[in-house]
Amino acid sequence: MHIFETIALVLAGCGALLVGFKLLSDNMEKLFGNSLKRLFNKTSDKKLVGVGMGAGTTAVIQSSGVTTVMVVGFVNAGIMSLYQAATVIMGANIGTTITAQIAALGDLPISEFFILMLGIGVFIDLFSKSDKVKCAGMALAGLGMIFLGLEVMSSTMKVYADIEKYPQVAEFLSSLTNPFLLLLFGIVFTALMQSSSAVTSIIISMASAGLIIGQVDGQMTNAVLYIILGSNIGSCVTALISSIGTSVNARRASIIHLLFNVIGSVLFMIMLLIWKDFYATTFVNWFEAESTQIAMFHTFFNVICTLLFLPFTKLLVKAATIIVPDKKQEEKPSEIIYMDKRFLNTPAVAIEQLKKEVFRMADMAMESLQTAFDGFINRDLDAVDKVAENNEHIMNLGEQISDYLVKVSASGISLSDEKLVSALHNNVGDVARVAELADNLTKYTKREVRDNLIFSEGINEKISSMHDLLRQQYATVKRLLLENDYASLAESDTIEDKVDEMRKELVSEHILRLSQGKCRPENNTIFINLVSNLERIGDHLNFIAHSVDGSPVK
Repeated sequence: MHIFETIALVLAGCGALLVGFKLLSDNMEKLFGNSLKRLFNKTSDKKLVGVGMGAGTTAVIQSSGVTTVMVVGFVNAGIMSLYQAATVIMGANIGTTITAQIAALGDLPISEFFILMLGIGVFIDLFSKSDKVKCAGMALAGLGMIFLGLEVMSSTMKVYADIEKYPQVAEFLSSLTNPFLLLLFGIVFTALMQSSSAVTSIIISMASAGLIIGQVDGQMTNAVLYIILGSNIGSCVTALISSIGTSVNARRASIIHLLFNVIGSVLFMIMLLIWKDFYATTFVNWFEAESTQIAMFHTFFNVICTLLFLPFTKLLVKAATIIVPDKKQEEKPSEIIYMDKRFLNTPAVAIEQLKKEVFRMADMAMESLQTAFDGFINRDLDAVDKVAENNEHIMNLGEQISDYLVKVSASGISLSDEKLVSALHNNVGDVARVAELADNLTKYTKREVRDNLIFSEGINEKISSMHDLLRQQYATVKRLLLENDYASLAESDTIEDKVDEMRKELVSEHILRLSQGKCRPENNTIFINLVSNLERIGDHLNFIAHSVDGSPVK
């Protein structure tokens, strides 16, 4: 077999492996995205819970890089503390070892069955109409492609395991014993591949082919383990790149990831340098297949490091705080807080974060309403500028949310997620209208002060009651969408009906007062427009409430 043909086949196998990881990761995220969303909404200060979250998430989406980038995003958004992030990162390192265990199955007779999943998965995708079934099919196809890539690489390299035919290959691999060069190779190779799982899988496929790095006279050395240690350090590159331009705490989260992997690798490096036959004494005796030995060491390393560092989580956080000192940052109301571009890799999580941003925008709109209403009651013209400034922030925030929603839609989301994105687009529009209606109230305040309009006794109390109903309705809608309290939908309808009835009652009473000469005619336009605007705000709040299930507004 010509050397160029060998290189081409190994590269093809590596490409199939990486595409397989991508297919598996993307479709598993689509299948379990809502579960991940709920999981990350339940962040906990309990260490083992954080480790479990990190390990579970990474095992599902098959990428510690994606998990760590998500963690950086949550910390950047202020949703997750550094302490919580540290434990999730430790768990992610354990979860990523599942990939090596999958790769080690390539040595078993059932590997052909896994390769068959590639064809089965593609046919499921072709003939199924259900989005979830299609995702499951492509996840199976991704798993099959991983094993196909491993098989191509292993079978291609197996030729060079023949010592009599290719003694120079065995001699070269035997000469690779310098611990520091092997560690550096693991770091650089992983940084370039952007995946420690891919590097470990390639090393495992070489072992499956009989090409063992650092094997001297048939005796195993610790050589291959140094590459595994290096791959763990190299995996930090993704998070470090992701943290560029983020908040101080987000950069600290990526530093915690780096410290955890570097210190753990250094400690194991020292042990391996002292205990030169560690590999031969332990894993070689415990497990028969070389691929299983490497996969088990990868898991052993990350589990032991987690157990060692878990009691010192606060020290890791403190070290990261020293390395990345505090920097004063002025908070801008119109800037996105909960959403982060890193969440675009996990659309279900991104949608949940954008929902929080919409309600942050809604909070600001209701603040504008409160300011404008108080300004009208108290005849305070200062409210005019305050509402105008706040509304400008609201509109800027709405534009950013809409831009992110477009990006989420473009990421190939499921039909159910697309419906949620569409609902959020509508919600942004409804919130913007609430802010505009609040601005209308400031115009009535200017007219009220300019023309020195005096309203009938008791009117302020009645319209204040109408405004209080709107505040109550907003709290109900917020609880409905953010806490999934679906029983609140009927409550929102009831309150909205009360607001409608109150508008009719106030207008009827106003007309009666006009006919009796108890109210000045010049008040007519202002008063009717005021209560009509308040009633329209109730409508928009109810539109948001009904966006949760797409049901028509009564």
